[in-house]
Amino acid sequence: MSVVASLRRTRGAAPALLLAALALTAAAAASAQEASGGSDAPAPLLHPMFQDHAVLQRGQPLRLYGSAPPGQQVQVEFAGRRARARADNDGRWEARLPALRAGGPHALTARAGERVQRVEDVLVGDVWLCAGQSNMELQVWRALDARAELADAGNDRIRLLTVPKAGAALPQDDFAEPVRWRPVDADAVRDFSAACYFFARELQRSIDVPMGLVSAAWGGSRIQAWTSGAALRAAGGHEDELAALRQYAADPVAAGARWGELWGQWWRGREGAAAGDEPWRADYAPGRDWRPAPPELGPWEQWGVAELAEHDGMVWYRASARLDAAQAAQDAVLVLGPVDETDMTWVNGRGVGSAYDPGGAREYPLPTGLLQAGDNTVVVNALDTYRAGGLGGPASAQYLRLADGSRVPLQGWRYRVESGSDWPPPAPWQSAAGMSTLYNGMIAPLGRYGLRGMLWYQGESNTLEAERYADQLRTLRADWRDRFGEGLPLLVVQLAGYGMPKAHPAESGWAELREAQRRVADEDTGTGLAVTIDIGDRYDLHPPNKQELGRRLARAARHVVYGERLAPSGPVPRSVRREGETVTVAFDDVDGELLAYGAEGPLGFELCGPAPETCRWAQASINGQEVVLRGAPAATRVRYGWADSPLLNMFDGAGLPAGPFETSIDE
Repeated sequence: MSVVASLRRTRGAAPALLLAALALTAAAAASAQEASGGSDAPAPLLHPMFQDHAVLQRGQPLRLYGSAPPGQQVQVEFAGRRARARADNDGRWEARLPALRAGGPHALTARAGERVQRVEDVLVGDVWLCAGQSNMELQVWRALDARAELADAGNDRIRLLTVPKAGAALPQDDFAEPVRWRPVDADAVRDFSAACYFFARELQRSIDVPMGLVSAAWGGSRIQAWTSGAALRAAGGHEDELAALRQYAADPVAAGARWGELWGQWWRGREGAAAGDEPWRADYAPGRDWRPAPPELGPWEQWGVAELAEHDGMVWYRASARLDAAQAAQDAVLVLGPVDETDMTWVNGRGVGSAYDPGGAREYPLPTGLLQAGDNTVVVNALDTYRAGGLGGPASAQYLRLADGSRVPLQGWRYRVESGSDWPPPAPWQSAAGMSTLYNGMIAPLGRYGLRGMLWYQGESNTLEAERYADQLRTLRADWRDRFGEGLPLLVVQLAGYGMPKAHPAESGWAELREAQRRVADEDTGTGLAVTIDIGDRYDLHPPNKQELGRRLARAARHVVYGERLAPSGPVPRSVRREGETVTVAFDDVDGELLAYGAEGPLGFELCGPAPETCRWAQASINGQEVVLRGAPAATRVRYGWADSPLLNMFDGAGLPAGPFETSIDE
């Protein structure tokens, strides 16, 4: 695929609320350091995943690993079993012990020469990796009835570990910060993933074994950031981004210039692009559509400009800095202050940096020789997709910092508003929106820790490219199974409803992404789906009812992972057939009969022709475990719940909703 074609298809991060980082407390860091013997003690032999209060996966050979001097033999002992391994040339070692049943607590000991590390209170049970974006990250203190939940929290048989937030251009062996396992109590669970915790709490009522929960989540993240570079490369379509990422790992300044060229190709190739309209060029002459920016800068929604009052999209900024010859000869850093959310920045027509960090400060080192005596042009394209956006003020916060410590202010700020939602591609090194960055910084450091399964709650940030999500989800599933175990179960949370309902049928990226999630789950017996369409919040991207989500995830796990004979996620369409003037949809996985709450029949069914924008509401009635539709005899497709936030009322006897779907009509 060409550079331009690839970038046209990568339309940038979808609207997202980047939650505050789940930082470890100083006490946690101190405890982890103490566990490893203190700052002056030798480095631990065991990987940080193996420490006090850990949970190891039952029923499979135990893979233990860590670091030791190259060539040194390491002996490990756990629950009466022993094994030996020898550190390789990089100092990495791995040993295997036979599978164990659930139980404990046990002690784990590693010895290498005179060095001994002992880990206490280790349980054997089921370990779950909970990953995704802000709805997986959402903490227990933000869930429904949080005060009571925290007051009642106390379960030594559920252990929690939060992976520190970190993006990286290359796979990392170690975590960005110290980690530790913590038994559930009010303090430990308060900032932990609510979805993950309520899942394990519910599951433990049926599967009575210790549970270990590993949370790795980042608000606003795209699925590409959680997928390894090798898997993305094999899937194809990301060659330019991955090449830029490799360059960034070695030379960020040169990578900034290269990404500026790729960004420019996207700009010139977008729909409606005007020839010669390249605002980043040093010789570009701003026209009358460029207006003076207020000296305080700050969020553009607060400028008092009508077209910016609720603007989500791009705004161009342009300023200059005048230097003499001595100043221009110095090394320099461009300081922009905070930017919300994403910027692409040029100096004298050359790309110097790009970042996605809502409200985060930007500082970009400039390549030697880029600055010149006289005027130097600085151009910033700022993209905001949620709430306040733009350059943080005042204008004095933006300047060139020269090697001698002096500052040269940027002057004459002007701006131009861009309309439309054809948003630019994110730089591949951006933490939450990049390519493999979160895999490298948050998944790779886990090593190949034994897991029972994976929970995945993500997709809001990919709704602008929903047509690609099914393949992206398949790629991630195969990628993580390659790391953690072939056939490892995956439980997918289908996106909840968000936004205002529509009065008429319409196309929806959210609905299209839900359909991708449904189809990927349906094609693989090791993948389950938790339908949440009825527990969303039209006013809040982060619905707080994570208790019900936990119950549905646990139900899916009981079916997919533990083989219980129960419907995993509510009614699902089995077949669609035409019968004269009607269309009949037959459902499977119905507990009892189908029910329509609050109306004589189900709401939300559509009959559609083959082309977009041809759907019409259908009159629907329930007949046992079937729904009969009337209204469009020439229809070729049936849709149900096809909207960002559909109004739906069909459930089964267990109170589980029929999830959104689209399917063709059998003739």
